[in-house]
Amino acid sequence: MGILKPSSRDDAFFQLLADSARQCVAAAGLLTQMLAADTTEREVLLPRLKDIEHEADEATHAIIRKVNTSFVTPFDHGDIVELAASLDDCTDAIEAAGQMVVLYRMNGLMPDITAQMEVIVRMAQLTADAMPRLATMKELPEYWVEINRLENEGDVIYRTLLRDLFGGAVTDPIEVIKHKDIIERLEQAADCFETVAHRVESIVIKES
Repeated sequence: MGILKPSSRDDAFFQLLADSARQCVAAAGLLTQMLAADTTEREVLLPRLKDIEHEADEATHAIIRKVNTSFVTPFDHGDIVELAASLDDCTDAIEAAGQMVVLYRMNGLMPDITAQMEVIVRMAQLTADAMPRLATMKELPEYWVEINRLENEGDVIYRTLLRDLFGGAVTDPIEVIKHKDIIERLEQAADCFETVAHRVESIVIKES
């Protein structure tokens, strides 16, 4: 199936996908703030992160309802649902990391965790910028290429963090476990954004 002309395209789908992606950006920004905060402030910020995750769920449900009630969709029904679910997974992963940071009451985080988070923030923003471009299918290859590059950069940071963690950067065994869990949660979030990029690439290939 080729790219649909604007006259046959329902722009509501692209708006809903963009809304969902904006929740990813909001979650990533708030988690960055939480990582820089002390344990008391993190507990204050966590409810807002939960609210963002809930709003992301609502955005996903809205997309699915729209798919189920639309006779004509911009592209394959299943592709829209999978893309929506993948966007929601990004916010879920970020929220899960935030929950863990609060639960573990961590202080003195390893510096490179900030670098890991910066990659996620950039991936979230690129994803939000890309969603409206699905309407025209233009300038999307640049998006998924850059997401893949960032994911590779994140992998390097992830491996470096683990090397340093088990090499003595953190000496308390309990703190080592806590750091490892947080580092792995953030890596999972980065992987979720790469999955979204793969979904977009697949859609563009199908519709071209």
